[in-house]
Formats: sequence, C-alpha cells, structure tokens
Amino acid sequence: PGGHVDRVIIAGLGEPKTLTLDSVRMLGGNAGRRLNAAKATSALVDLGGPLNAAGIDPRRAGQAFGEGLGLIGWVCDEFRGKATDAPKRTALKVRGDAAKFTQGLETGLGLAVGANLARTLSQTPPNIATTGFMADQAKALAKQCGLSFKEWEGDALEKERFTGLINVGKASENKPRLVRLEYKPAGKADAKSADKPIVLVGKTMTYDTGGLSLKINNGMVGMKRDKDGGCAVLGAMHAIATVLKPKRRVVALLSIAENSISDEAYRPDDVITYRNGVTVEVTNTDAEGRLVLADALCWACEKESPACVIDIATLTGGVVVALGSTFAGMFCEDDKLRAKVEAASAGTGERVWRLPMHSEYRDLMKSPVADILNSNPNRKAHPIQGAAFLSYFVTEGTPWCHLDIAGVHAAEKNAGCFIEGPTGWGARLMASLAASY
Repeated sequence: PGGHVDRVIIAGLGEPKTLTLDSVRMLGGNAGRRLNAAKATSALVDLGGPLNAAGIDPRRAGQAFGEGLGLIGWVCDEFRGKATDAPKRTALKVRGDAAKFTQGLETGLGLAVGANLARTLSQTPPNIATTGFMADQAKALAKQCGLSFKEWEGDALEKERFTGLINVGKASENKPRLVRLEYKPAGKADAKSADKPIVLVGKTMTYDTGGLSLKINNGMVGMKRDKDGGCAVLGAMHAIATVLKPKRRVVALLSIAENSISDEAYRPDDVITYRNGVTVEVTNTDAEGRLVLADALCWACEKESPACVIDIATLTGGVVVALGSTFAGMFCEDDKLRAKVEAASAGTGERVWRLPMHSEYRDLMKSPVADILNSNPNRKAHPIQGAAFLSYFVTEGTPWCHLDIAGVHAAEKNAGCFIEGPTGWGARLMASLAASY
C-alpha cells in the first residue's frame, strides 16, 4: 500500500472448490518463474480473497507458496567451468498481504532450503561426493545447526558388526560409513515426548555400479542419485533444526557406501550375518541398498528405543514400473504412523501410495542356504520384495515406514516447482512429520 508497482501478475486459480494447497504451491513455483524472467527484486503476494473463498488457512497457504517459490529458486552452478556463462540471478524479497500468510511464507521458504540442500548433494558428481564427502557434509550440517554427530568407519564398523556396509563397500577405495545425527529440542521439552526419538534412515549409496552383478546398457548413468534417500534425510534435519524445531528428539542414520568392483568385492553366493543374527544369501550384488539399510534398521531398533522408524531409499526399479513418477511407494502396517505419514504427505504435496505387506511376501525372501536372500530371481512383486527383506531387520512392534522413492527423486522435465533434475523428495515430508508427531 502506497508503494510503487511496476508489474502485476494475475493468476487464474479456477473455482474455489478446486483450490488446494497443491495449487498454491504450484502457483508459487510458476510465479517465481515469471518474477525471475522480469528480474523483479521484490513482490507482494495477495491471495486473501481466493483463500477465504476456498476456506484455506492463510498460514498453510503461505507455507505452500513459499515452498513453491523456494523450490523453483534452486540453482547448482558449482560445476560450471569456463565454457559456459553462469546466468545472472536477482535476489527477491517477498511478503504476503496478511501477517499469517507471511509467517507461513517464511516456514515454506525454510523447508525449501532443506529440500534444496538435498538437491545440491544429489547433483554433486560421484568423484566429488564420495563416502567421506557425504560424512563431512553431515558433520558440517551438525556444526551449523547444533546437532550431535557420530561416525562409524573402519574398525568401528567391524566392532559394531555393520556387515552390510562392510561387504557392500569393501570393493571401493571410498570406504563405507554409518553416520548418526541427533536433534534435541531446546529448553525444557516434555520429558515423555522427548524420550523416544523419531528415527530417519537414509540409503546413501554414493555410486552404484551394480558390483559384480554389473549394470548393463549404460544403466549406470544417473547412479550418483542412488544417495538421494540420505540426501533427503540431511535436508529434513536442516529444516527440523532451523525452521520447525519439534519438541521431540529426531535421530538420523545414514548408511553410506559405494558399490564398486575389485578383487575385494562381495559376490553372489556369499552369506553374511547381521548383528541381529539374521543370515543373508547374496544372489545379486545390485540389490545392495537393502543390505546397507539393514545395518541402520538393526541399530535403530536395538539402540535408539524409537517412537517410530522411517527409512527412505531409491530402492527398486519395480516401484517405478508400478507407480511411475507420481507417487512414492509406501509400506507401513502401523495405522497410526501411516496416518501421520499421509497427513505430512498431503501437507507437502509429496504423494505416497500404500503398497501391501503380507507374510507371503516375506516368504518370497526365504533362502535354501541362509535365513533369507537379498533378491529373489523371481520378479514377482519386485518393489514389495525390497520392503519384505527390510522387515526382517525391524523389531516386531516397532512402528516402521519404508518409502521407496526411485520414481520420484528426480524430475524429467521443467514444470511447476521443479526443473529437470533432483527434487529433494522426502525432505519436506519427513521434517513436517517430525514437527507434527
């Protein structure tokens, strides 16, 4: 009011009954594109009328708009050399027409910062983003955000019997690691709510050649993104510590390894024994993600006394066949936890679709040599096989959710809030779940 206006952007939002938070988030992304094209330095967002007509809370709408605006603002120019010119970008100041909308806007932008951190890590090439690099990024995040940090590698992995990480990672000169971060609420949080933590587990394969079960037909291209589960967990921890600040402890576990090839590589036909006593016959070294996640799931259930465990991983090509790039596969048999995940999903627009779990799927993983095998050559229920395998490493009665993000962790085209490339899928969802748990 009273200020000079150079340009007005008018957006058609359809009928009030069709207006959703997703629509507002998409509007934030598209508005960001237009504001960037116009080289705008400031913007006022006035959506009071449509939000009121649709009965949408202005704070939640502001958060969704801020997420869209922040997500479309992601850039990763670190790897531009001298052959191309980095585009010049203008900083943008933005506020809402109402205080609640502006407050939500700040939260949404903060969540986008966490997701964008995950996207930058995903984009980082594997000769840079080694296992040590990822551990260092986690350590730097801990220092920046006031989190505790612990790392197991080398002899420490042997001592704690993290056999999945040891075997999957032993062929690479970039040695495997398990990283633990912990957020503790400030002040005098309620002792009961702060007692049992939410545990987030991320598959962090810095590169996946397939190992001795080598990927074919140029199938390795893009495998730098096999770490995107762990990247999302780091993005979530950033948002948790800096923006949402829940009153419950949150623990992050990153299973970090590189699946490579050498005379040290683990083999099909190997049998490995986990710290919980389960033995696994290796039938395919390209089904390595579940092997490293198993270590973290064992630790989470045995050592963390979790309120719940959520693991996130680019686990199977089968989930892409089943759900495409529209939904992530969700496996969760705990009704209360599933409701919380679905509520967080609805709030962030990161869609999940429940896939079934049944004892017959667990039976698919039985081995004639060991307790279970890591991959059944029969391709029946391929994405469910991965979840069924992981279930052997979750203590009965522990609320657990497995998110398979192989179809949603990267965008194939420029549209809405994203450009072609990594999406940081799950960072906002996990942070939101932790804040509302």
